[in-house]
Amino acid sequence: MWHSIASHISQVTRQAFQISDRHSVGGGSINQAYWVSNGSLAYFVKLNQASRIAMFETEAFALRQMAESQTIRVPQPLCYGIAENFAYIVLEWIDLGSGNALSWENLGRNLAAMHQIKGDRGFGWFHDNVIGATPQKNSWMANWAEFFTQQRLGYQFQLAERRGGRFPQQQKLLAAVPELLAGHHPYPSLVHGDLWSGNAAVTQQGEPIIFDPAAYYGDREVDLAMTELFGGFPASFYSGYSQVLAIDPGYGHRKTLYNLYHILNHFNLFGGSYAAQANQMMATLL
Repeated sequence: MWHSIASHISQVTRQAFQISDRHSVGGGSINQAYWVSNGSLAYFVKLNQASRIAMFETEAFALRQMAESQTIRVPQPLCYGIAENFAYIVLEWIDLGSGNALSWENLGRNLAAMHQIKGDRGFGWFHDNVIGATPQKNSWMANWAEFFTQQRLGYQFQLAERRGGRFPQQQKLLAAVPELLAGHHPYPSLVHGDLWSGNAAVTQQGEPIIFDPAAYYGDREVDLAMTELFGGFPASFYSGYSQVLAIDPGYGHRKTLYNLYHILNHFNLFGGSYAAQANQMMATLL
């Protein structure tokens, strides 16, 4: 397998590459992740079951779209494919640092710049992709409230029912989404889609970077909302963001609705107390 991956790297870089050293590194709960090197060059390799190759294909596509926006640093995808029984994706290796307030302020500014990239086909994406390991539906729709109801919350509720989740206010909440979003008319922004603190960092040179996207064109506030989940981002991030794009006063109400999507997804991935948290969020919204 590793010989095949090295050959693919050689092919796309047009430079002979043989793996002389490798070791496992942190790569989230979904994939196996490795640092690989030939002694002078290093790359980041993620592995999963061969059946998950579409996940890596859409990740590479999203990273290229984000890079082409020339707004924010993302890892460069080199190649992806199947070797033996594994799907793989190869990305540039980036040495990370700790950053400072200015780094996070720049991240906010850069993300706001990316959010100014507007889709011309409405809300959705060129492909269905994944949020974690969960399928994420992205059929194009003109109406944001309908998109979020059907392809975000509605689909997660369907999956949750199969898992045995019990959400007594599910239908009431879905029916209330247009009212909860009444008067809010976002344009379709290029969003990361899974922007929690584990998917943002700073390079050793102090440059902010985001990775592991679940990208689509949606309300830019979905990214802001998720930055407040699972640890949150430093205050300087929001300061930098606000220097480029104002944060609407109504965001404080909508963020609970948007983060409900991610809590439902965590229930579908991990079960446990996320069902109770989702029910509590619905009670707050209703």
